[in-house]
Amino acid sequence: MSKIENIETIIVDIPTIRGHVLSMTTMRQQSIVLVRIRFSDGSEGLGEGTSIGGMSYGPESPESIKLAIDSYLAPVIIGEDGDRVNSVTDRMRKSVRGNPIAHCAVETALWDGLARRLGVPVAQLFGGAVNTRMPVAWTLASGVSETDIVEARQMLAQRRHNIFKLKIGKRPVRDDIAHVAAIRAALGDAASIRVDVNQAWNVTDARWGLAGLQEIGVDLVEQPIDSRQIRALKVLTDQYEIAVMADEALQGPQSAMIAAADRSADVFAVKIAQSGGLKAASEVCAIGRAAGIGLYAGTMLEGGIGTAAALHLFSTIPTLGWGTELFGPLLLTDEILTRPVEYRDFSVVLPQGNGLGVEIDPGKLNHYRRDRHRKVHVVALKS
Repeated sequence: MSKIENIETIIVDIPTIRGHVLSMTTMRQQSIVLVRIRFSDGSEGLGEGTSIGGMSYGPESPESIKLAIDSYLAPVIIGEDGDRVNSVTDRMRKSVRGNPIAHCAVETALWDGLARRLGVPVAQLFGGAVNTRMPVAWTLASGVSETDIVEARQMLAQRRHNIFKLKIGKRPVRDDIAHVAAIRAALGDAASIRVDVNQAWNVTDARWGLAGLQEIGVDLVEQPIDSRQIRALKVLTDQYEIAVMADEALQGPQSAMIAAADRSADVFAVKIAQSGGLKAASEVCAIGRAAGIGLYAGTMLEGGIGTAAALHLFSTIPTLGWGTELFGPLLLTDEILTRPVEYRDFSVVLPQGNGLGVEIDPGKLNHYRRDRHRKVHVVALKS
């Protein structure tokens, strides 16, 4: 038995390489909640909890993720058997409702610890990897057409990305379509162009938007309207040939089942954090596959640990028809891992090794940790 001995949480703040413009905010740094679980046999497991743009995107923030883990999740699982991941995560969910990112961070560390003890990759715990390299999209989010075109051409020349997603929704619909059209015309058939509206449109705007985007040859539109308007999302899905992807509407298996039952979307953007953990995300994938809905490996713009965790899960899915968006580490100016996640030939590569296949660089961690001048919070094994 490998008892959970203590749980350490650290907020790490890393600047982004440029302003990342979303419909609701502009990100200039990413704040990562690093979770390290130590077990009674001396083994460790790593996890990560990351949100997008603070609380302007969703109800969890880096501070709330850390608080939920330190004050509520850790106390109910300290002393539990870390080899029984399903039992431990079930205990967490019965004790703490909501907070899917916090749950995911702890669960990831549990899977990492178990896989390290067994001497296998995390992917092996979900049936083994089918693909070790997956197509990866890059988000063009400066909001300036000329800047985005230059950036996209650089990515194509470096063979880093040939799938581009544009963040829109901050401007009037017609202005957004003109912006996307300029980029689509400049890149031609060299790349797949997709857009993410992050729920910014009302239904009327969405009708205009989808018609215009379809006309200029955009491949996919992500979450054009409020995530609670699932019936309206179905209407848009049924009315247009352009693929409609659900993102914020998916908050785990239950919401995926509702969306799949009515086929309210053509594609599911599956995120391990938004789903509440790797196991729940695997269930969302299973529901999508059973319903004939395309799958896309989404991101909360995680750093290296969260990205590695997602890669281990999605590597076990036979068909990711729409690829992945697991580019989070590339948006950051620096990395806290000893060996960064690898990107090449328009793909992201599954990390090799036991567990998640990643290790922390202590010097980088100490440099970027928010509490570097204060005492670290550690929840220890109860006596």
